[in-house]
Amino acid sequence: MVSLNSVTIRQRNKTIFKDLDFKINAGEFVFLIGKTGSGKSSLIKLLYGDLNLEQGDGNVVGFNLKKLRSSEIHLLRRKIGIVFQDFKLLQDMTVYENLNFVLKATGWKDKLKIKNKIQKVLELVSIDIPTEKYPFELSGGEQQRIAIARALLNNPELIIADEPTGNLDPDTSQKIMQLLKKLHETGITILMATHDYNMIMKFPGKIFQCEDEKIYEVVPKEN
Repeated sequence: MVSLNSVTIRQRNKTIFKDLDFKINAGEFVFLIGKTGSGKSSLIKLLYGDLNLEQGDGNVVGFNLKKLRSSEIHLLRRKIGIVFQDFKLLQDMTVYENLNFVLKATGWKDKLKIKNKIQKVLELVSIDIPTEKYPFELSGGEQQRIAIARALLNNPELIIADEPTGNLDPDTSQKIMQLLKKLHETGITILMATHDYNMIMKFPGKIFQCEDEKIYEVVPKEN
């Protein structure tokens, strides 16, 4: 699903990772941990085409990052669902319009198929709210569920979640994690960057730590 070999990642002339090897197999649930500034967001940006791969070899959901053209980035992102800490919903659009916007931007035209798809993803994330509501009328947990629904619109093989519980209270965070686990059980590969170590203990997965321009797999100690 993700394969990086001898990769160097730079941002604003600063080396974030050097000679990096990193792999995620299909069907895995992977946590990415590390201090602020350790490179989690830079790695994620590389994976969804927001940073260029300058050195090394990289493949994500079948795309060669070294040969990825700017005109192909939207094709890569169709196969990846991206969930952010701050939701990134369009505030001047209703819930329905937010989801409709993504489908239209990725080539959907049939209004009935669009309506059915939106209904399906909302059911998948277990949310039942009037779709004519605007994001600012929703709770943080509801907004994040809508953001996850948006990430599911094009049947992604991989979901990348960048601190998806960072702006949520503990109870809501747990519900969002349960939702991500449920989606993982359907066969979707998930990469989640987080600071929340309690979540990692409650929802086991592979753990990788970003530190000193490298990524190390962490094996939790047994009690």
